[in-house]
Amino acid sequence: MSYTQELDIALLAVQRATLLTHKVFHNNAKGTLSKDDHSPVTIGDFGAQALIISALRHNFPNDEIVGEEEASSLRDNPSLAEQIFALVKESKLDDSSAEGQLGGPIKDLDAILAAIDAGNSSGGSKGRIWALDPVDGTKGFLRGGQYAVCLALMVDGDVKVGVLGCPNLPIDDAAPISADVGGEGKGVLFSAVQGQGATSRPLTRGALASAKTITMKEVDDITQATFCESVEAGHSSHGDQAEIAKRLGITRESVRMDSQAKYGSIARGAGDLYLRLPVRKDYEEKIWDHAAGDLIVREAGGDVTDAEGKRLDFSIGRTLKRNKGVVAAPRAVHGKVLEVVKEVLGNK
Repeated sequence: MSYTQELDIALLAVQRATLLTHKVFHNNAKGTLSKDDHSPVTIGDFGAQALIISALRHNFPNDEIVGEEEASSLRDNPSLAEQIFALVKESKLDDSSAEGQLGGPIKDLDAILAAIDAGNSSGGSKGRIWALDPVDGTKGFLRGGQYAVCLALMVDGDVKVGVLGCPNLPIDDAAPISADVGGEGKGVLFSAVQGQGATSRPLTRGALASAKTITMKEVDDITQATFCESVEAGHSSHGDQAEIAKRLGITRESVRMDSQAKYGSIARGAGDLYLRLPVRKDYEEKIWDHAAGDLIVREAGGDVTDAEGKRLDFSIGRTLKRNKGVVAAPRAVHGKVLEVVKEVLGNK
């Protein structure tokens, strides 16, 4: 199956959602709440989730959606809900045909809340299920760093389509990797379909821009590799990752950035390795934090496994409960990196 329609709608839905997140990003008041797990959520998260789910329901009404957010806190906070409604109403693609493909504007606040709550699938191994993270890297979003709008389609537990909207990454695929968000020429849309390779294109305010094929960089000398890791020490073990870099002979300082922007960066060869090693034995990664990026890296010529060498398993619910950690690298050196990861973690 080609998944042409699914890819087009996912690209346009993510692109439209980045219009909203970009506006919130540059606003000092981001309408931040704290969720039950103490992680932050902003009006950008809620608004982007409403826009994307509305587009998915318009085009694929029978598909399930695993979304990160739910709307109960908004029903208890009418003023915040009205802020989100105003933002959503303003977030339209300039191209009327593209906007029409997504079903046009959401009609009222009740429809926005219903759309947010439609991301309540429990996931699983049967049927068509979308995984959505409306603002991946919310802490980076709040501090003015990297973030991504992430959407992936899984069919019978296997990721078939992946899209990442990264408003603060350079458009230029050849630009060196950096957590810096300043300057012009920012905003890139990564995508992949299983078996069809990976692409990047500039984010626009209307119709989709032309795409370019991206591939991971060949790493002939692992000591010259650049690796990415999470900013937050609570998400990934910086100490273990530093030891792994040392054993591999890597002397370059790691690039720390939030979100699946790391997957996009290594997929196009701006970086080489992405390590996200467990900080707690009981921690379970969420599927929406990895589904799109996992496919994009693999379609760009990389391998993505957990710290034990197992493929990430998106078929068992809302979390990657059968996996611990993430190791992403060009196919030719992934085995070497994984060997050192096992050595370091095995000594603990």
